[in-house]
Amino acid sequence: MRRCPRRFSLFVRHRARAAVIAWVAALLLVAACSGGAAPTNPPTGPGSAPSVPRPTLPPVELGKIPTADPAVHVFLWGNPRTTQRDLNLARDAGFTWVKQRFEWRNVEKNGKGQFEWQEPDRVMQAIGDSGLRVIARLDNQPRWASSKITFPASGPPDNQKDWTDYVTALAARYKGKIQAYEIWNEPNLAREWGGQKPDPAAYTALLKASYQAIKAVDPQALVISAGMSPTTESSDNAMRDMDFYRGMYAAGAKGSFDLLGAHMPGFKGDPCQDPAQVAADPSLTNPGDPSPTELKRVYAFRHVEDVRALMVEQGDGDKQIAVLEMGWTTDPRPGSPYLWHAVSEDQQAKYLVAGFQCAREKMSPWLAFTTVIYIPDPQWTPSQEQYWWSITNPDGSPRPAYTALKELLTK
Repeated sequence: MRRCPRRFSLFVRHRARAAVIAWVAALLLVAACSGGAAPTNPPTGPGSAPSVPRPTLPPVELGKIPTADPAVHVFLWGNPRTTQRDLNLARDAGFTWVKQRFEWRNVEKNGKGQFEWQEPDRVMQAIGDSGLRVIARLDNQPRWASSKITFPASGPPDNQKDWTDYVTALAARYKGKIQAYEIWNEPNLAREWGGQKPDPAAYTALLKASYQAIKAVDPQALVISAGMSPTTESSDNAMRDMDFYRGMYAAGAKGSFDLLGAHMPGFKGDPCQDPAQVAADPSLTNPGDPSPTELKRVYAFRHVEDVRALMVEQGDGDKQIAVLEMGWTTDPRPGSPYLWHAVSEDQQAKYLVAGFQCAREKMSPWLAFTTVIYIPDPQWTPSQEQYWWSITNPDGSPRPAYTALKELLTK
């Protein structure tokens, strides 16, 4: 973004005409420098020209993303003081992608068409200057867009066109700058779907509309379906991830994404351990899970191979899978639902390295980028579960996992 002076001194001489000319010139200069609407400016429509410089990175070639191309989830939004620090951490460790949330409620929060571009412009400028590619996660409706969901829960809007108008505006503004879009997060959980029972057909309708909106303005951008939470539960609160994927295909999702999204959280087994062995070993699965053994394959890192098999079964084997979350927790808190599979910081480091190595050995060429969680939000504290998955501390200091990954990825 262009740098501009903060103040303008207009020296008016003796003629009113000179004053008018100077005044108009100042307005034009302010408009040119600001590059778009300020946070509370009037609406900026979907067709507005981008204020962010065009990228120098070449487009990503569909189907040919390197196996386990390293990505990391960052939290730049609302954190200008740590933005460059965290981007440096990502780049220096050898990550080539960063995943960043672009929550609908933060961009169009005050009403239909009232887009606030200052913060996303800042974030995109910083990422672009760092030479990293972007996976933009889109979700979280604003209060005005959904009357059926208790805010701040995340869920689908009343009017799907409101959502696609937002998606269109974002994709048009950052055409060529955002390389990939993740459409929603874990819709197989009710808590991510407005408290409603998970509905693969409804999610597929949202995905289809999003795909069409993005491709209409930026055909080279990649569209990724949401990563699912690996779960054995089947209730109003959750749907098994494999059942949800099948429901998506049954609803016609096949032609509405470029990569299928998946989550690969580590549990207790070695990353390269066979899913059947993990499922059969009670010490490696949730002790409170009464599910049949065959469903407990979700506790294996390599459960993603089951997702791949389903894609092939559905005639979608030419597409890659994008891992949108990968990690191991070190959560030691009494009563935490993650305590049963928590590992030490040293084990977390070893498992992350082994996970990348296993992916490259067993999942080539169908596994695309692999997103590590997290370089954390600087405001996180030990009372939050996300804190314990992170590979650095909120102050930017490295944990063993960061150091180990840096050694692996920068060889």
